[in-house]
Formats: sequence, C-alpha cells, structure tokens
Amino acid sequence: MTILIDEAIWPAHGTVWAHLVSDASYAELHAFAAVHGIPRRGFDHDHYDVPADRLDDLVAGGAEPVTGLELARRLERSGLRVSQRVKRGL
Repeated sequence: MTILIDEAIWPAHGTVWAHLVSDASYAELHAFAAVHGIPRRGFDHDHYDVPADRLDDLVAGGAEPVTGLELARRLERSGLRVSQRVKRGL
C-alpha cells in the first residue's frame, strides 16, 4: 500500500493544489481520502486534488511525499493512470 502526494503547485480557487494517488488501487485511494475527510468531489479520474493546507496532515497520516514526476511515473507503472485523452473525452 502506498499513497503518494506531490507538491502543491497547481493554482486554482485562491490556493495551490497537490495530487493524491495510490499506486495500488482506487479502493485504497478512496478509503484513505475518506478517513482523512477529503470529499469524493475532489476525485479527478485517477487522483484527488487536495489544497496545500492539507499536505502536512496527509503526510502525517501516511501519504508519501514525492515530486510530481515521481508521482506520475509510479501512477503510470501501477496501471491506474487515466490518459489525458480519456479525461478530455476524446
């Protein structure tokens, strides 16, 4: 089981956001998110978007901090990555 979180660098809605993923299963990711009070509406195809002010709590709760590149590589290797084409409905 590994939950990964990258740097909060994505600006939107007056803050910056990070990505939270699992490299094992979506079930694991949803369970981790639920335990930590992350709303399901934050799920975007293969990751949760989480605001910067939640990073410390999520890392303390077991999420492994990684770079965005490492997160993308591990998500791809896991087979859980959803392509940008699918996300855009192409």
